[in-house]
Amino acid sequence: MEAVLTRGYPEWTLRLRTGNVSGNTKGPMTRRLEDLRSRRWYAEQGMRGFAHRQRMQQMGLRRDDVLTRPIIGIVNTWSDLSPCHAHLRERAEAVKRGVLMAGGMPFELPAMSLGEVMVKPTTMLYRNFLAMETEELLRSHPIDGAVLLGGCDKTVPGMWMGAISMGIPALLCPAGPMLNDRHQGRVVGAGTHTRMFWDERQAGRIDAAEWVQLESRMTRSPGTCNTMGTASTMTSMVEALGLALPGSTSIPAMDAAHPRMAADCGARIVQMVWDDLTPQRILSRGSFLNAVAVQMALGGSTNAAVHILAMARRAGIALSLDDLDRVARRVPVLANLFPSGEGLMEDFYYAGGLPALMQRIRDELSLDELTVSGQALRVQVEAARIIDDNTIRPLERPISDRPALAVLRGNLAPEGAVMKPSAATPALMQHRGRALVFDSQAQMQAALADESLDCDETSVLVLRNAGPVGAPGMPEWGGLPIPKKLLARGVRDMLRISDARMSGTHYGSCVLHASPEAAVGGPLALVRNGDEIEVDMAQRRLHLHVPDDELARRRAAWVAPVQPFQRGWTQLYQRHVMQAHEGADLDFLTGTAPTPEPSIY
Repeated sequence: MEAVLTRGYPEWTLRLRTGNVSGNTKGPMTRRLEDLRSRRWYAEQGMRGFAHRQRMQQMGLRRDDVLTRPIIGIVNTWSDLSPCHAHLRERAEAVKRGVLMAGGMPFELPAMSLGEVMVKPTTMLYRNFLAMETEELLRSHPIDGAVLLGGCDKTVPGMWMGAISMGIPALLCPAGPMLNDRHQGRVVGAGTHTRMFWDERQAGRIDAAEWVQLESRMTRSPGTCNTMGTASTMTSMVEALGLALPGSTSIPAMDAAHPRMAADCGARIVQMVWDDLTPQRILSRGSFLNAVAVQMALGGSTNAAVHILAMARRAGIALSLDDLDRVARRVPVLANLFPSGEGLMEDFYYAGGLPALMQRIRDELSLDELTVSGQALRVQVEAARIIDDNTIRPLERPISDRPALAVLRGNLAPEGAVMKPSAATPALMQHRGRALVFDSQAQMQAALADESLDCDETSVLVLRNAGPVGAPGMPEWGGLPIPKKLLARGVRDMLRISDARMSGTHYGSCVLHASPEAAVGGPLALVRNGDEIEVDMAQRRLHLHVPDDELARRRAAWVAPVQPFQRGWTQLYQRHVMQAHEGADLDFLTGTAPTPEPSIY
C-alpha cells in the first residue's frame, strides 16, 4: 500500500493505493500475519481457537475472513441522543468499506456517546468512563487496530486517552462540524449565539415568537458545533498530534467528502497495523507542543487545557499549564472564527483547513514529527494552500492582540486557573472588584434573576463547588450569567471566576479551572461576599485581597461539603479524580504502566 498526495477535501489529502484484498500489501511491512494480536484468538489450535472461529462463522463470516486479515475495531460513539453523532452509523459503513478494500476485516464496537447537551450533569463526568471503556473494548477483543468515530467535545479526548493506554495502531475519524446557518441575514453559530440571544431575551429585546423561531436555527444538520468550540478544538489538536488524516477534521459532516474521508480512514488503518504504527511511535513532546500551538492559533477552547494534559499523561509526556501559557504568549489567534472572530467551521474548511493554518505557524512547529499518514508533519504543511486570508489570517494581522489562553496564578489558584483573553473584554483584563459568591449553580441562578441583587458591573461573580469533585464532574458552569438587572442596563460582560469549565463556544471575561477546587479545600472555598479580588492578565495574576491570618482563620473553620453519592461510577470518580491542572483523569489510569494481555482460556 503506497501513500500519495492529491487534491481533495478540497485542499489536499492522503490517498492510498492498495494491493490485492487478500491481506497482503505492497511495499515493506514491519509485521507478518503471524505477528497480529488477533491471531491469539483465531489461530489457536485448541478448543478456545475452535470456539472463536466457530462463533465468527455463526455470523455468516468465512473462516479465512478472521484468519488471514488484520482485525479492525471501529469504536463508534453514535447515539440517537447525540445529534453531533447522528450520522456516525453511516460513516461506520464507509470505514468498513475502506477496511475491506485494503484487506482488513472490520468490526463495529459501540461505546458510550457523550452528546454534550443531553448528558447530565455533564459529559466531563463521563470522559474518563469512555476512556476506560475504549481501552477495555480494545483489550478484551481480538483487535489489531482501531478507528475511533467521534467528535463531540469529550468523545475525542476520552477515546484517545483509552487508545493511547491500549497502545495498538489507531486513528480518528472525526464527526465533522455541522453546516452554517443564518438568522435574519446574520451568520449564527451553535452555542455562541445561543448565549448571545439568551442575554437579549432576558433583556427583553427578543420576543417569544422570535425565541421559538431561533430554536430551529444555528443547528441545521448533524455534526459538531460549527464554531471554534471544544469539538473542533480537540479534533484539530488531534490532527496536529498526528493522529488523524491531514485535512480531515474541518470537513463538514454533511459534505460528500466526509464519507470519502471515512473510507480513507478504514484503508489507512490496515496499513498502520502492518507497519505497527502505534500512538507511542507518533506521540512526543514535540507533537504535543504542536497541538498546543494549533490551539492558540485557532483561538481554541479553554477546555483543551484539561484534555491535552490528560492525554499527555497517558502517553508519559511531560506537559504542564506553564507550557501552554508559554506557547500562547508566542502564537497569536489567526483563525477568524467564533467566539474570538466572525466565521464558522465551514468557512475554515473552504479557507484550507488545518494544514493551511499550520503553514501560517510553521516556524512554531516541530515539523519532523511522525503522523498516521506514515510521513512527517512537514509533508502536509508544505503541501497545504491558504485560500482565504481573512479566515486564516497572516501573522502580521491576527484576530486579536490578546492570546487564546492565559494561565493565572496567585493565592486564589496556586496551581493555576485559565482564561481566554481573545474572547474577553479588554477593559476587564486588569480589574479589581468586590466578590459576589455562590456555593452552587442553583443558588446562583436564583440570585442572578433577582432584580434587587446587590451588585454592579464592577462586581466579581464567584461560583465554587463546581470542580471535578465538587459538582461533580467539572461542568460548563464557568460562563456565569450576567445578573438580570444588569442585562437590562446593557451590561454584557463582567469578571467571573470559578473552579468550573466554560463551553468552548462561549465568550466573556471568565477565569476558569481554579485549582485546587473549593470542594477539596482550595482557596476559592475561603472567599466571602465583599472580599476584593484582583485579576491582572498581563501579569498572569489572580489575587484575593484578604490578609493571610484571616485566610488561616477561615481555613480552620472550613468544613468539606457533604457528597450525596454513595455508589456507582460517581462515587468512584470522586474518590479518584485528579485536579484540573493535572488533567482531571483518574489517578489509577495515568502513566504508561503496561496491562497484561487477557488470557484467551
